[in-house]
Amino acid sequence: MGEAGRGGPEGRAAERGRGGVPSRGTTLRWGTAAEAGLLGRELEGMVEDLRGFLGPSPVRPWCAGAVLLAGRGGTVALHRAVGWATRWAAYDEESDTAVELAPELRVPMTPDTVFDLASLTKLFTSLLAVRQVERGTLELGERVAAYLPEFGRAGKAGITVRHLLGHTSGLRAELPLYEAPEPEGRLRMLWEEAPLDPPGTAYRYSDLNLIALHLLLERITGLPLEELLHDEITAPLGMHRTRFVPPLSWRPGIAATEDARRPWARLDRGMVRGQVHDENAYAMGGVAGHAGVFSDARDLAVLARTLLNGGVYGSVRVLSPASVDLLLTDVNQDFPGHAHGLGFELDQRWYMGALSGPRTAGHTGFTGTSLVLAPDSDAFLILLANAVHPVRTWRAGSAPRVAAADRLARALPVRPPDGSGPTAWFSGMTAPGGVTLTLPATDPGVARLTALLWWDTTPDTDRLVLETTAGATARWRPVPFETSPVDGTAAPLPHPDGTAHGWSGRRWHRLTATLPAAPGTRLRFRYATSSAAVGRGVYVTGLRLLDRSGRTLFDEARPTDGTRVEAAGWHRSAD
Repeated sequence: MGEAGRGGPEGRAAERGRGGVPSRGTTLRWGTAAEAGLLGRELEGMVEDLRGFLGPSPVRPWCAGAVLLAGRGGTVALHRAVGWATRWAAYDEESDTAVELAPELRVPMTPDTVFDLASLTKLFTSLLAVRQVERGTLELGERVAAYLPEFGRAGKAGITVRHLLGHTSGLRAELPLYEAPEPEGRLRMLWEEAPLDPPGTAYRYSDLNLIALHLLLERITGLPLEELLHDEITAPLGMHRTRFVPPLSWRPGIAATEDARRPWARLDRGMVRGQVHDENAYAMGGVAGHAGVFSDARDLAVLARTLLNGGVYGSVRVLSPASVDLLLTDVNQDFPGHAHGLGFELDQRWYMGALSGPRTAGHTGFTGTSLVLAPDSDAFLILLANAVHPVRTWRAGSAPRVAAADRLARALPVRPPDGSGPTAWFSGMTAPGGVTLTLPATDPGVARLTALLWWDTTPDTDRLVLETTAGATARWRPVPFETSPVDGTAAPLPHPDGTAHGWSGRRWHRLTATLPAAPGTRLRFRYATSSAAVGRGVYVTGLRLLDRSGRTLFDEARPTDGTRVEAAGWHRSAD
């Protein structure tokens, strides 16, 4: 299907420049799942899953339509549209139904449909801020009031730039800026607003943080935010379908949002299409640090690839690798569950699903948009949907985002290490009732278990347990074990409680366990899931039982005398 259009030449590995910093970055081409190193059946399943959310989800459609884009490395392996960009003319609040447009007036979704990105705008504002940090005109640890003195009123003098980007300023979530008829009045509301908590003491996601950052950027550069966006990011990267305040000529290709009327909306505007949905951004003329950018999936794929490249796309560098690390490194370690880089959210399973990991980064937008970057697998996922069409109250949760992320995670093959055979036991991603993998009964001479283990599960709640039982008792007890990465990149990790869970680096580990000496001992792996958003699951292979001298007594690859592994819920998988 060609290149990323506006993006540059066909994908290639980054060429090294001075100091080991890539002078060129991988660019995008549209290709197949196999070319991206992904499983095509899972990508097709992603599309079918999304089609299901065009119907009752669980009562009303989650969205009227959507665009999916998924890729890995320099290949976009999936770029598909489903449903409608504009389906409904209005919302009828009395019957809680939508007024359908005549069939000839409906607008089908296309892969190049432009969307109101809503809070994905925050990512662009954050990128612009980090560019100023690179230039030395902005310091993350400096007080915002040092650049924007008016902001320091009402107890805000101690708020730093880093507090804004990590959402730890203490400010409330939002203010009704749209109620002020003039710009001066809106600014006055922000200047006089007092934080709810001292800066740095609490996490609270707030639009006000990025509005303040917007004003700060304009103050230190002397340029409007829309000009900064164009000159610093979108023009250099060829993202020509990304901007604030799209022109009227774009309107036929823009997805509709909401029939905005009180009381469910804050302003009476009717069906919104081609104008920013967020009321505060609308009151600010469509240009704001927290909302207002419009874009399509192609352009966002270029941005995703640029960040995964370490800030460079083709021959164009917009950020240094160190700056990208800043964006994607947790600054909120004091607030568990709210991992956050500079502007980017990290490891948020509620929409990143099984792609989640310590460096998995992204953001969502209220209109139904999301972007997820998985640096550890060099993969990216974009879901753009008009989830507030025809009304915001129909949208429920983030199930389509999780479903898409789970499919992409499953599309990333997990293959056994060289020399261990073509397949491994796989637990499946979901195991609400628990699944077990039981080894043959052993004699007292068995002293040690060795195996190869791969796991990626929801921390704490979804655990793999190695258990043993002996004799006539039916009670299973945990067996402590140790794991170490097959590639030797980390020290051995003890598991004294006999469990493994959470993030293992998406790599294979060698497992060793010392076993109790008792006749008729049985060993099993048990895995169960209890969380709504699960991980990629567990893989086990190379199961061997050894005596104290190291002699193999059982090898699953060479069973003898009818001995074999008993699998309840596990299955052999090549990927």
